[in-house]
Amino acid sequence: MTGTPASPRRRGAARTEELLRVTLDLAAEVGYAGLSIEAVARRAGVGKHTIYRRWPSIAALLLDALSLVWTSDLDYRNAGDVRADLREQFLRSSLALSSPPIGPVYRAVIAEAQADPTLRATLHERFLITVEQSTLDRITRAQRTGELTAEANLEFAAEVLCGTLYYRWLLSTRPIDESAVDGLLDMFMAAYGSSNQN
Repeated sequence: MTGTPASPRRRGAARTEELLRVTLDLAAEVGYAGLSIEAVARRAGVGKHTIYRRWPSIAALLLDALSLVWTSDLDYRNAGDVRADLREQFLRSSLALSSPPIGPVYRAVIAEAQADPTLRATLHERFLITVEQSTLDRITRAQRTGELTAEANLEFAAEVLCGTLYYRWLLSTRPIDESAVDGLLDMFMAAYGSSNQN
């Protein structure tokens, strides 16, 4: 007795995920400069039309590939102490951003977005806002529990925390190591920690 055949929708979803994973593997090998719809099609053993039916451009394909691996592993663990939570998440996400599969794909999309305003807006909406908002949510909870000063507006603080790490990752040769993260968090807690209230 044979099993029930997979529905066309399930087969389509499996093919889509397969193409996204092929894209991730290829991006890690050749970088953005060597990546194209044609190259992905050759690696996946499909025709170009199979990919173009799903994605209009290589940038759109890369965004969806990035979404596949941009998982809850980059979320905050919420162990209790806000400084410890920020430190753990920053070190963990920095490692993920510096390593395949996220690192090469994310760098490629960011580079392409500099000349493509629509892609830049999409990148901001789908990824950067998520990163910033999760940090803001975490430090806002700390403010409600009394770990951070009650009167402070933390939106700019969240942007500075995330922006500092992105600057090092994208534009600097300096590492995002424990020393860098600790220095950043020392400044943040000195400015916003509730023990600094008079």
